Amino acid sequence: MNPIEITLQALDVAERAIPPGQPVYMLNLLRYRAHARYDDGFDAAPCSGREAFHERYRPAFRRLAAGKPLVRVFSGPVLASLVGRQGEGWDEAAINEYGDFAAFRSIVDTEAYRREAAPHRHAALDGFRLFALAKAM
Repeated sequence: MNPIEITLQALDVAERAIPPGQPVYMLNLLRYRAHARYDDGFDAAPCSGREAFHERYRPAFRRLAAGKPLVRVFSGPVLASLVGRQGEGWDEAAINEYGDFAAFRSIVDTEAYRREAAPHRHAALDGFRLFALAKAM
């Protein structure tokens, strides 16, 4: 299994754990490959992992998310790790707010996402963590 894949099983578990109809915040931790690594047969010009993510994945994701309740709350470089696993460094972190988990799932659990966006994320990232968060009441 690809360690950066968003699986159907993970989506199902999250859907059962997250109350419906409430905003959800998705925390993304990103570590880029020096050079994007596409699967054989995928037609893409060579580029860095960072370029594949920002210039290919993000535009594809935005197209698929058009009209959905989505707000980018934060995106920026990780400057230092104060606590964490030895050697587990991250290049960037992002927090996106979705109207609810169903809005997030309606983007990533589609054939269009798997065909148009996911290949760029897979090629771009050497490491990836994705956490669903709720705002404290």
